Amino acid sequence: MACKKQTVPFMGTPEQEAALKSVIAELGDQPGALMPVMQKAQEIYGYLPIEVQTMISDEMGIPLEKVYGVSTFYAQFALQPKGKYKISVCLGTACYVKGSGEIFRKLEELLGITNGECTADGKFSLDSCRCVGACGLAPVMMINGEVYGRLTVDDIPGILAKYN
Repeated sequence: MACKKQTVPFMGTPEQEAALKSVIAELGDQPGALMPVMQKAQEIYGYLPIEVQTMISDEMGIPLEKVYGVSTFYAQFALQPKGKYKISVCLGTACYVKGSGEIFRKLEELLGITNGECTADGKFSLDSCRCVGACGLAPVMMINGEVYGRLTVDDIPGILAKYN
């Protein structure tokens, strides 16, 4: 079942914008400042939507393409907001051969989102990952760091219900 792309509207506050501009004023003229400014921006907003990237570009006088290129190259930067409950499904070899692909598809179906997305209500985000070091519990997923192992597709609705 294909999922519709969910978009969560940008909800930046004037306080967040002021905090970002303060960081840029402090760091912006130093060589190599783009990465530290982007890291601080992600701390302020929780992610780097195009609106924040545009502010960084405008305030620092750096082309938007460069800011976007850095934000998409480095895995530390998130372009979509993360939910209150961050679900991460291991798709490493041990988990995958034991059915984590089906677990991931069930989560996509139940939440109506796909990899890297957040539900419209901001409650859940879904990400795949590679090996969480719990291969003996395969297949494994984590919700805000809490590990769920030896999962079956039938376990997923009950686990999600604990977070509603």
